[in-house]
Amino acid sequence: MTGIVVLGSAHMGLVAHAARAPGRGETVTGREFRTVPGGRGVNQAVAAARAGGEVALIGAVGSDDFGVLLRRTLTASGVDTDLLRTAEGPSGTAHTVVDDDGESAIVVVPGANAAVTSLAPGDETLIAAADTLLLQLELPLSAVLDGAGAARRHGVRTVLTPAPAQPLPPGLLAATDLLVPNAHEAAALAGTADPHTAAETLLCQVPEVVITLGSAGSLYAARDRPPLPVPAPRVTAVDATAAGDVFTGALAVALGEGQPMERALHWATAAAALCVQRPGSSPSMPYRPEIDSAS
Repeated sequence: MTGIVVLGSAHMGLVAHAARAPGRGETVTGREFRTVPGGRGVNQAVAAARAGGEVALIGAVGSDDFGVLLRRTLTASGVDTDLLRTAEGPSGTAHTVVDDDGESAIVVVPGANAAVTSLAPGDETLIAAADTLLLQLELPLSAVLDGAGAARRHGVRTVLTPAPAQPLPPGLLAATDLLVPNAHEAAALAGTADPHTAAETLLCQVPEVVITLGSAGSLYAARDRPPLPVPAPRVTAVDATAAGDVFTGALAVALGEGQPMERALHWATAAAALCVQRPGSSPSMPYRPEIDSAS
């Protein structure tokens, strides 16, 4: 099994389903509400574990009931939570509206995640023993930089999801081996909405990029080969909230197992396609036999 460490957020998702998301100053009536464990760190950790990786999560939950449920969800999916901290106070929350097209709008309240400002004792040792470190931007950037630096020192592949989109501190992209933005994040980083141009620009800072394009699939680019578009299967989307995290978690597993990049991308795309056909974040994530059958 490939060893994956996720340094990332843990949020309880408060999810409302409605025909469409409200505009500014508008109220709409929803048809369903659920609480769903999530956050990009939790999502990528659960996705990678279900895809067959040996996964540990570094981060923090609160001392509230949400924290207990988040930790329980991770453990049930086989994620190692030995170094998951408990911070006094509320856990992070993600307030999500999912529309009839399966698209989502999200407001994140960091809660306990804000306490993760640096690596704690034992974190670097855990990262050093891994094949891959997965990073996102829902923790303080100081912690993300710490994690990237530790991975670089120990020769661990670093995969960064630059979400939510924001200016990045010097050195973070330089310590990133594979950047996995969506189209919006790629445009924010590269200053262009064209994925091919954005990928070309980003390759000046990182050796490999995968831009996820929703129902259009993804675009892979590297410095030593021509761009590779990877289509997505046609499916009826119910909830795309966790699709990007499932893609990244599955991709990390495939690459850690030595699959060629093109095969790994198709496999991760199949995992994301399975995910969007189901409601919820962690509940929607497929297990390895499903991904193998779909790919």
